[in-house]
Amino acid sequence: MKQFYDKTAVVALGGNAITRKGTPDTIANQFLHTRESLAAILPLVRSGYHLAITHGNGPQVGNAILRIEQARDKAPILPLGICVADTEGGMGYMIGQ
Repeated sequence: MKQFYDKTAVVALGGNAITRKGTPDTIANQFLHTRESLAAILPLVRSGYHLAITHGNGPQVGNAILRIEQARDKAPILPLGICVADTEGGMGYMIGQ
C-alpha cells in the first residue's frame, strides 16, 4: 500500500557533522556522529514528514585522497571523482543504518 505524505523536509548534513575536529576520524566515530546528527530529525519522522537527506563529504574526500597518496607505491591511484562517489556511498550507507 502506498503511503502519502503531506509534509516534506530536506535535511542536509555537512561533512563536518560526521567527521569532527578533535575526534579521531574512525569509522566507529563517523557512525556515532551520524547517529547523533540524525537524532535531531526524529521529531520530523514522528510527525509524519517525508524526508530527503543529503550530505556533504569534504573531510571524507580529503581523507580518501590522503590514503591514496600514502599508498601511492602500493595501490592504484584513484581519481577525485571516484573518491567523491566512494565517500558519498559510504556516508549514505551510514545514514541508512
